[in-house]
Amino acid sequence: MRLPANATRRPVSVGAVNVSFLPVALASLSLVGVAVALGRWYRLGIERDLIVASARAAAQLLVVGVIFTAIFESSRSMLWAWVWIGAMVVMSTAVVVRRSVESIRSVPVVAALSIVMVVGMTLAVTFGFDVLEFDSVALVVIAGITIGNAVPSAVLGLNLAIASARERSGEIEALLSLGFDRAAVVRYMAPRAANTALIPQIERTKVVGLIALPGTMTGLLLAGVDPLDAVAIQLLVMYLVLGGAAVCVVALVAAVMRDAVDESLSLAAWARSRGQA
Repeated sequence: MRLPANATRRPVSVGAVNVSFLPVALASLSLVGVAVALGRWYRLGIERDLIVASARAAAQLLVVGVIFTAIFESSRSMLWAWVWIGAMVVMSTAVVVRRSVESIRSVPVVAALSIVMVVGMTLAVTFGFDVLEFDSVALVVIAGITIGNAVPSAVLGLNLAIASARERSGEIEALLSLGFDRAAVVRYMAPRAANTALIPQIERTKVVGLIALPGTMTGLLLAGVDPLDAVAIQLLVMYLVLGGAAVCVVALVAAVMRDAVDESLSLAAWARSRGQA
């Protein structure tokens, strides 16, 4: 399924790329400005988050652009690409842990292992089946797409599981009193949090091609790649992204629900509601 070197290409106008960066950046912020104005008018409290997110995105992307220039132009670009992937795994694990509403012992290890497994399988499928040419650019891009989509789902699943364990602490204690072990508690408690956490990713997958054109396919089309070739690559990316997000969510939700019960088969202290503390 590799995108052939002589894939049919259509002429594409790229004149817009040559315009000055600043006017384009300011124009692209117009919708953010409208949202900030509406938020301020209705006192929604979203203005600061929108502004901070926009500023951080600009700063981070500029830094990454400089780093990528150095990586891809280096004579050791492949080595530096692997170093960058390792850094992405470390940073994404730190993000998941930092955004957790509760400090849970197993979360850092489970988050790191699940992200490493997802990235490893994604790269193995993509390059093992010769879908894309194995080079530093493709390596970083595919790993980045996978991690970037898995982390938000992982954070959502983690925090939903923590909230569920606290809200349903009485159910957990009832299950333990009936003789359930930790594995049985996980199987009973995990589905609700896992299903809810995966709704955004599943819904995005459902509307691909009908309502939304995903980024990979859009980029290929703008580059002049034949639509069917672009669809083939997008399907690969989409399935790997969906599967990667699901793996991370399931692993973290299961870890949280397992840690909601301590080794003595009692409700863990962090899982107790305020009324029980």
